[in-house]
Amino acid sequence: MNEPDKPLYFDTAATTAVAPEVLARMIDLLDSKHAFANPSSSIHRYGQAAAAVVASARAEIAAELGCEADEVVFTSGATEANNLALRGVALAHAAQGRHVVTSAIEHKSVLECCAALQREGYAVTYLKPNSAGWVEPDAVARALRPDTLLVSLQHTNNETGVMQPIAEVADLAVQAGVLLHVDAAQAVGKFKIDLQQIPIDLLALSAHKFHGPKGIGCLVVRNRRQLRLQPLMYGGGQEFGLRPGTLAPHQIVGLSTALSLAAKRRTADLAHVRELKRRFLQQLGECLPVQVHGELTRSSPYIINFSLAGIISDALINQLRDDLAIASGSACSSGAVEPSYVLRAMGIEGEPLYGAVRLSFSRDHTLAEVSAAVERIVAAVSRMKELEISEVK
Repeated sequence: MNEPDKPLYFDTAATTAVAPEVLARMIDLLDSKHAFANPSSSIHRYGQAAAAVVASARAEIAAELGCEADEVVFTSGATEANNLALRGVALAHAAQGRHVVTSAIEHKSVLECCAALQREGYAVTYLKPNSAGWVEPDAVARALRPDTLLVSLQHTNNETGVMQPIAEVADLAVQAGVLLHVDAAQAVGKFKIDLQQIPIDLLALSAHKFHGPKGIGCLVVRNRRQLRLQPLMYGGGQEFGLRPGTLAPHQIVGLSTALSLAAKRRTADLAHVRELKRRFLQQLGECLPVQVHGELTRSSPYIINFSLAGIISDALINQLRDDLAIASGSACSSGAVEPSYVLRAMGIEGEPLYGAVRLSFSRDHTLAEVSAAVERIVAAVSRMKELEISEVK
């Protein structure tokens, strides 16, 4: 997947390359002479042909996720889907309660949406994970109140890869009579999620996390006819009145194709990335002292978050900028390093906090590329020590 003269790309948790099969179907549809019309223009055959493409893709997605086709609401991605789920439920059902339970390690699209709801008079409980990086079901149970509307919990954390106990929390939500929203951006396309087996009410996903195009995702709304949501926008009434605007059939087909392809390859891909992650940790650990953040036995094989003794993450990434594309657990704002709120919520402080980096794998990576990544990290650390720029302040 990597070009010889370019840095090795190990940031697939941020986005994956579009699969060739997906791109081919998208181009074929864009080049179509019969299905190029607006899917909402149902008064003529061209619009009907475009609508049929959308309907077929919607049915494919629903079949893979174990839901009804009319429960799939297309969005621009998981960020919009998360907002539609949280605000949609909160505003439509405020008379039943104004309390939301979530965790302190959610994606910003959930946390900032919850903060906005708080400014509007809603109460939000932010649960802390344990030191291993997951929220214990008992903590969720203790947080539930008579006025709780919704529990929102990420399936797989985007920084650590730690997977949350979604099935157990789903059972708790059913018993308490509250709704469950799951941000599954890092899970759909990688793990089997069957909504017939796990009672999740709202599920958000993005195509570009599993080799589909950017700019398309969906929110699955179970029992949509009974579960009312207030839309974020108003306009043409598309997507059952929940998401107005002209649908993009080529994007939607890209999503459905990527999901179908991922489902066919899931078992083989999981075995492959497990070996990639195992080999990476083994080889890096033979050369440098590595501290992994998050419980490995509960973590996605697609993500690894770690720190190296005495190494600042931003300095390491800077040293690797021409060799290796990875992500940091911190963000730079006005020249100040802001450590990862996810790791801090796990109780990680000091050197490991400021040294945390994330590598993420995909089915396109090879064992040779993993070995090359280790070699480049080791070489970068050696250069940093020689230049004396590695010390954590």
